[in-house]
Amino acid sequence: MTLSIGQVAKLAGITVRTLHHYDEIALLTPSQRTTAGYRRYTDHDLLRLQQILLYRELGFPLEEITDILDHPHTDELTHLHRQHELLTRKAQRLHHVITNVERAIHAHTQRITLTPQERFDIFGDFHPEDHQPEVQRRWGDTDTYAESRRRAATHTKTDWLHLTTQAAAIDDDLRAAHTRGHAPDSPHVMDIAERHRAHITRWFYDCTPEHHRRLGDLYATDPRFTAHYDRLARGLAAYYRQAIHANSARQQK
Repeated sequence: MTLSIGQVAKLAGITVRTLHHYDEIALLTPSQRTTAGYRRYTDHDLLRLQQILLYRELGFPLEEITDILDHPHTDELTHLHRQHELLTRKAQRLHHVITNVERAIHAHTQRITLTPQERFDIFGDFHPEDHQPEVQRRWGDTDTYAESRRRAATHTKTDWLHLTTQAAAIDDDLRAAHTRGHAPDSPHVMDIAERHRAHITRWFYDCTPEHHRRLGDLYATDPRFTAHYDRLARGLAAYYRQAIHANSARQQK
């Protein structure tokens, strides 16, 4: 028994256009066609589509999914074990995010104002006041520093919960990309760097590509920043610097 492209689209909850695209890039080519040239999908095709959609849910780019599924020494059970592990990690990360969002909702509902101690608790082991003298020495006379100070002073506990959760998600995605072997100048990793630049602009100051590049240099050369990123994955600070530089060049074209 085979299914038409419309039946498969409805069954999988995707569009016919998506299936056309998968066929065009040789990610999912239907095994059969009618004499009139219409696509017909077999059970084997549906199994491959299921694998594709699972890997897409995990954030893998299409070209990488093609390489994974076409690897000659990987069977269905191996894929399922790998997907189970990745989905479990994602569920744990989402649970952490959900917890923080629930705290943010509670704080907003109760109109709770963030105290210095609460803000430090959100930051974990990082204590901003320990770095204040150096920050003042390096950037105290700049407009960027003044803008960052002004905006940070207006953040509520809800704001800090949101921004730290977002920052952690960016770090998680960066670590995952590094672990999977994505090149730092690949579109996927440059997009992560751009999310980081947008995050700074959203919460602290207008982070231009040039300024972002200087931050990338700082992450790879300042032992404290390097230690933070390399705790997530060995070599991550240098990797992040390359991604930021590549993205900055892309943004300035």
